[in-house]
Amino acid sequence: MHIHLLGTGAGGGFPQWNCNCKNCMGLRKGTIKSSARTQSSITVSGNGVDWVLFNASPDIRAQLEAFPPLQPARKVRDTGICAIILCDAQIDHSTGLIILREHDQPWDVYCTAAVHEDLTSGYPLFNILGHFRGVNWHEVKTDQKPFTIPKADNLVFTAVPLSSEAPPYSPHRHNTVPGDNVGFKVEDTSTGKNLFYAPGLGEVEPQVLDYMANADVILVDGTVWTNDEMSREGISDKLASEMGHLDQSSEKGMLSLIKPLEKPRKILIHINNTNPILDEDSPERKELDAAGIEVSYDGMDIII
Repeated sequence: MHIHLLGTGAGGGFPQWNCNCKNCMGLRKGTIKSSARTQSSITVSGNGVDWVLFNASPDIRAQLEAFPPLQPARKVRDTGICAIILCDAQIDHSTGLIILREHDQPWDVYCTAAVHEDLTSGYPLFNILGHFRGVNWHEVKTDQKPFTIPKADNLVFTAVPLSSEAPPYSPHRHNTVPGDNVGFKVEDTSTGKNLFYAPGLGEVEPQVLDYMANADVILVDGTVWTNDEMSREGISDKLASEMGHLDQSSEKGMLSLIKPLEKPRKILIHINNTNPILDEDSPERKELDAAGIEVSYDGMDIII
């Protein structure tokens, strides 16, 4: 299985267009060692030809241009993307569908009923796309039963309900239902190896930790270092936990949970522009390095 990271930043990317936090200012001025990141999205293939896109970020056009296999140019209008999976209905994971409206046929989109409701009501992207080629919606169940996707050779997908938060425009905001946010186990049947992908994760419940422990690679929520990171930067008084993200550094934070795991390669994704781990010389980044936990970057390739 080939996993390519198209974008690794949280909403707004890095640097964020209107942000002058220490990281964003430092990257612009060249005073910190770091690299720019577009908004979170990955693509996965079991045969190297047909690719499943996980989440369609607002930066999707630039991301496709940066990864030629997604534009194989076999005909006048072409793409290597055979299907799209949405983990949630957040703006930074779904707005790219509008950019992809020129597809020559309806997109096969896989998402839960809760996400479908959000994208036909509070944020009606699917309704808008109906004025173009539209979408073929395939419901992803939350019963953790594996499913396959036509053309996604050798790959089996399992949706894992996560404890997180629904978008601000969702009818489930502050009253989440199963399927508002899901992670995915992706197994390659030809190798037996598997990926666990969860870019938005507010709490690591026991069954989620089991998926992580048994994965060969985990790509998990790396949004913030501290729960109050946004207020420390003078940006917002919202806690990360209120937005559905688990911090990394607290006693029960992400690091404490994944550091003991022996099997998987551990990689953080969906990293907010305020997170000090973006500075490769920061003490926080050195702590991750010492723990064997990686920080993802745009263009990163993983083969398992």
